[in-house]
Amino acid sequence: MVQTVDTSMFIEGVHLIEFTPVKILVEWVVIYLPILFHAVYGIYIAFTAKNNLGRFGFFRNWMFMLQRLTGIITLIFLVWHIWQTRVQAALGATVDFDMMAEIFSNPFMIGFYIVGIISAIFHFANGLWSFAVSWGLTVSPRSQRIMTYFTLIVFVLLSYIGVSAIFAFV
Repeated sequence: MVQTVDTSMFIEGVHLIEFTPVKILVEWVVIYLPILFHAVYGIYIAFTAKNNLGRFGFFRNWMFMLQRLTGIITLIFLVWHIWQTRVQAALGATVDFDMMAEIFSNPFMIGFYIVGIISAIFHFANGLWSFAVSWGLTVSPRSQRIMTYFTLIVFVLLSYIGVSAIFAFV
């Protein structure tokens, strides 16, 4: 026997908390301000970094350069995504499956989102590796190698999930 579910109470609950002051405060304190700090500081680091790919071709030199590049790409992607969804919702648009399907009806936007999602995931996974090294969690070469494999698995799995989510709208 198939049971039908009345989703109206859920939708009303979502709309009730959508613009409450507590939700807005939590979003700004936990999401927007940390991302803004990370973005501003990251831009500074990206444009003052001394990439030495020409002199050294080691794996970690490439990861260093790609961390800065994917940070810039991710920032551009996040700003655009927030504009297309969050800002439009504040202006009265309904953010739902149909909105995202409309965005993904444009092949350019599919490519843009794939690049943005993969850049964000790479930036996250490589940032985990850098965090572990910088904070002394992975000091030995063996522990750094294990962390490299771990973050590679994180990157592959999350990339699969992210790209699959995009194609759910197509």
